[in-house]
Amino acid sequence: MALKTVALLSPGDMGEGVAASIIGQGIEVITVLAGRSDETRMRAERAGIRDLPDLETLVSESDLVLSIMPPERAEAIAAEVAAAMNATGKTPPYADMNAIAPTTAHRIAAMMADAGAEYIDGGIIGWAPLKSKADTKLYVSGPQAGLMDALDGNGKKIIQLGDEIGRASAVKMIYASVTKGTDSLLTAAYTAAEALGIREVLEAEWQGDVLDRMARRVPALPADAGRWIGEMEQIAETYASVGVTANYHKGAADMYRLLNATPFATESRETMDKSRTMQDSVKVYVQHLNPPKATE
Repeated sequence: MALKTVALLSPGDMGEGVAASIIGQGIEVITVLAGRSDETRMRAERAGIRDLPDLETLVSESDLVLSIMPPERAEAIAAEVAAAMNATGKTPPYADMNAIAPTTAHRIAAMMADAGAEYIDGGIIGWAPLKSKADTKLYVSGPQAGLMDALDGNGKKIIQLGDEIGRASAVKMIYASVTKGTDSLLTAAYTAAEALGIREVLEAEWQGDVLDRMARRVPALPADAGRWIGEMEQIAETYASVGVTANYHKGAADMYRLLNATPFATESRETMDKSRTMQDSVKVYVQHLNPPKATE
């Protein structure tokens, strides 16, 4: 199936990069910007995405719908798209590329089936396309996942994982449970060390790779924290679905909530203060802790 027009919901950091890559392949990208922020509108304009008035028009004009957004919004937007399909009778395949649990993927697949649309399960690993030397990996699975091969190239690598819905989501969940989960653990440890007055002692013990990673990631995480709370919750759901404790990543979600409450959370990756050290950062983080009151 030749793709002429791809719908994207929505042009955030990753969505903008994916859209720019697809447009570079000669495929039009459309979206709906009604009610979206000035930053999202700027991203859409920068990538060359065409704005449409509503979801009904969007599904009518698209050959494929790509959902790339914070995971806590994935089911709600899928329901809105399914309603637009029901209203118009137009049912383009729906590829959910969000960081969601396989159980969530199955719920969204059921919505699409009820609307008469094919569902493609997906997960993205890597930086946004064209922003690094390495290709962004788009893992996909499901009976119609082969449709995604048309998007391979120009900074994206489509990786097929078979016909089973949930496999691609599982890859993303378990991968991020280590990468983003580790970042939250290191930041939690560094914050606790500062609160207990032993940070300098542990910095001496953490010499090498651990301290180097802390130096890079501890100041940077607030810019992404708001988007990663829901992802940690989806990872917790993924772990629980196979009988592995969900508590690790429930705790990671709590740590990202704390970071999202700091003044640094208003920054983006592009606007964050690159000169701010992890020592500067953690002094602010501890101000947002809420330790239990000592009992007499």
